[in-house]
Amino acid sequence: MAQLSPDQRNALYLSEAVRSGIHKPILAALYAVHNQPTLSDRETGLGISPANRIAVHQVDTFPGQVHYAASTIRSLINSLTAKGWSSRDFWDMKQGRYSDRFLQTVADGYIPHASDLAAARLESCTLFELLPAYLSDIENDLGADPLKADLSELEPALLSFVERIAPTYSRLGFQQAALIETVRLWRKLDTQAAAIENLKIPMNEGVIDQDALDQALIRFLRSLPDAYGGYPHQREALLRLVQLWCQQDSRESVIEALQQSDSPLSEVNLTILDPALIAFIQRLPQAYKGQGPQRFALTEAYRMWCELDTRTSALETLGVDPEFLTANADNPEALVNTATQVDKALLSFLRRLPGVYEETDNQRQALIYLVQLWREYDNRIVAIQSLLDDLKQIGQAPRHSPEAPRPPLPYLRPSRPERWTPSNLQLDAAIVDEGSLTWAEATQGGVYLPPNQTTIDAIIRIARLAEAVRDRLGRPLHITRWYHPAHPNLPMHGRRYYRHPLGDAITFYCYGLTGNQIYWALDPWWSGELGRYHQFPKLIYVSAQDYRIRWEK
Repeated sequence: MAQLSPDQRNALYLSEAVRSGIHKPILAALYAVHNQPTLSDRETGLGISPANRIAVHQVDTFPGQVHYAASTIRSLINSLTAKGWSSRDFWDMKQGRYSDRFLQTVADGYIPHASDLAAARLESCTLFELLPAYLSDIENDLGADPLKADLSELEPALLSFVERIAPTYSRLGFQQAALIETVRLWRKLDTQAAAIENLKIPMNEGVIDQDALDQALIRFLRSLPDAYGGYPHQREALLRLVQLWCQQDSRESVIEALQQSDSPLSEVNLTILDPALIAFIQRLPQAYKGQGPQRFALTEAYRMWCELDTRTSALETLGVDPEFLTANADNPEALVNTATQVDKALLSFLRRLPGVYEETDNQRQALIYLVQLWREYDNRIVAIQSLLDDLKQIGQAPRHSPEAPRPPLPYLRPSRPERWTPSNLQLDAAIVDEGSLTWAEATQGGVYLPPNQTTIDAIIRIARLAEAVRDRLGRPLHITRWYHPAHPNLPMHGRRYYRHPLGDAITFYCYGLTGNQIYWALDPWWSGELGRYHQFPKLIYVSAQDYRIRWEK
């Protein structure tokens, strides 16, 4: 088996650092310094040996070494905290990293207490070796700018964010997941299931009481500012909260945004309504019955969209002569013909909307007002809440259920072997049995062949997910980029937007659809990474990242 690439190792470090609430670069540093023992998968380890009930086979692979290294660092932090270490003993706020004192303790090695069944033995090294390796990985993540590492002003921004989002919790799936993840990291748990259990949420016939869960999460959120003590795992919990709540791609991008005076991170962001607005618009042509209130709602939305001052101006733009209406006020046939003409123009406008919507504030407000009038709500706030409810329902609705949004409108495979490996790829074959995507698409026609089984498995994983995307959109995906190796001169922080070197990311387009249309259709239910581009308006990026990320650039 070929060795893992640096990107694949870094992905494992990130995953385990998120699980354990530790600073990821310490794992990369342990690998660089120890580079032992030699493992059964032909990799080398992070200086982790069996201890207590942890057997040799559990630490005899690279993923096992990373997992137990992360758990062991967490165990060491717990042990030192119990001995009276303060947050400042662990963390150098000015430099945004673990303190030299803590790093020296890591370098001294660690044997967990016999009662600690989650941690292994960490072999010793020297601070002279560990510190530069640790700093090197931090620089890879953040770049060489020292201001990015200075987190002196970060804590007030994090705590301020926490205080602001409690009143805006809309019970959307990704918001709930962000809060559960914060509980998990804050209380040093390994899974979200353990976090929910820790909250002591009542069950009703084996089903979690969602109202009770939401109430417990809000109580927890409101307790954080007073409970915050500056410990590294608490800071990581808050960074993770901001990352998942704002759907950012990485910890580093959160820090970067929080350090800006005009931070783009916002707890009140009406752009999250766009998928629900577009889903609502797509249903209207079939729901329109030519009734007076419906015509009034559409005309008012059209007026706001076109930034016209009066309804008369809107009717003129729709092709109606106001003088003709006045002259024929007592002529029912003329009025019916005029109404038919207006209806035809309004329906044409409706059908064009998904393709021309540019997400300007004026356009969004026009569509929200349309929802308010169509559903006969008293005010805008109720309309927005109804759209948030729609968004939650869209994300949970089965594909062919009545609640699911309609697909965006415009517009013989080779048999596969029992198991794909780097040595048996067939470029014309479907990656997934009876699927539509081939290895030729995944490898740019065979230009970039997967170097190892890990990359093969990653390509298969995203291929399965991409078939669901194809079904959701109702049309083929045209791949522009899938797997390709990382550019050797591009630093790690420059790659953070893209997982193509791992094999589990796809950039694609669909004939007849804009990138925005695809984004709106996928956003409510796609649980991984979803990105779009201003410069390339047809393209969409998806990855099999195991948490929700949204970006545009």
